[in-house]
Amino acid sequence: MPREKPVAFIVGAGDYIGAAVAKRFAYGGFKVCVGRRNFDKLTPLVNEIKENGGDAIPFEFDARKEDVTEKVFKEIEQNIGPLDLVVFNPGGNVYFPISETTSRVFRKVWEISCFAGFLTGREAAKYMIPRKKGSIFFTGATASMRGSSGYSAFASGKFGLRALSQSMARELGPLNIHVAHLIVDAAVNTAFVRQLFINKGTDPDTLPEDTLMKPSSIAETYWNLFHQTKDGWTHEIDLRPFGEKW
Repeated sequence: MPREKPVAFIVGAGDYIGAAVAKRFAYGGFKVCVGRRNFDKLTPLVNEIKENGGDAIPFEFDARKEDVTEKVFKEIEQNIGPLDLVVFNPGGNVYFPISETTSRVFRKVWEISCFAGFLTGREAAKYMIPRKKGSIFFTGATASMRGSSGYSAFASGKFGLRALSQSMARELGPLNIHVAHLIVDAAVNTAFVRQLFINKGTDPDTLPEDTLMKPSSIAETYWNLFHQTKDGWTHEIDLRPFGEKW
């Protein structure tokens, strides 16, 4: 019998990029599992997806914890279905001058940005390798490519995540598992980014149209990436608005 729906797991299903990716795949016919440390904050996303005819299953998920990661992946595989897609999306974007970057801050940012990506990628691979099928996508940032003043911890984590993705792509590609790293080199239209503009004296509503990247545009890129044929897989892609300097 054919499977009812393909299954996706969005790790770090926050209010913007993660939520947009979850909605895009849910409305595209996927059964979407969404994970977040703050479980209660998943309720609006899950309700919205269900109200629009999609399937969404929430999980309390701290991606930094190995036992939690193993448990949630096992539950999805056994009770929901074999995973076709896993998206790793947690952030960790914090500003600290190097002299104020404590070892605790550096370690926590690395755990969120890099170590959690390793745990997620490893568990996804464990289930996909025997099937020789699946996709594992990692969300990167400007910091994946270059460090900026005050962002030593974040850039170190994102550099590491990019290296993880490259290694996994080379190892798993021949097994028919698509691994890709998406560099979001942009100011995304989120409450956090809008406040940064306000703090600098700029009203974000006065910016030219499409200067800030829409989470839905990022989600559409994920959707198109998943549907690439394997004779033309993309292993790294960068996204930025037309007005972004780079």
